[in-house]
Amino acid sequence: MSDIQTSTVSEDGFACTSQVGDFDLQIDATDETGPNPNAALVATYASCFLPAFRVGGQKTGFDDLGKVQIDADADLDDGDDLTSISFDVYVESDLSDDEFAEITELAEDICHVHDALRDELQADVTVVGDAF
Repeated sequence: MSDIQTSTVSEDGFACTSQVGDFDLQIDATDETGPNPNAALVATYASCFLPAFRVGGQKTGFDDLGKVQIDADADLDDGDDLTSISFDVYVESDLSDDEFAEITELAEDICHVHDALRDELQADVTVVGDAF
């Protein structure tokens, strides 16, 4: 038996509903009833990276980073394939660039989505401290 099981259904058109555990996730290739698959992937990546960033902070002795927000940007080629992803990470705590770099490196190692993407699609991360 696999570790993760999902079921995705489309009655017609390009909208799908995926059953993920107890949750329904709407994905729509046309952006009409939910985000498109590329947008959902970028949001999922950011949603994985953010808690990994917090764990990286804990591992480096910063248990309370305060509010953390990731603004993600992604570029597509003419075939609508993702070509790049970048994260601007805004952190309430005001740490040094070296401390943020160490936390970011740990977050990249911890984030499972980061590991699952081909190297050229892994996010280019910029961290801004004392942001709130």
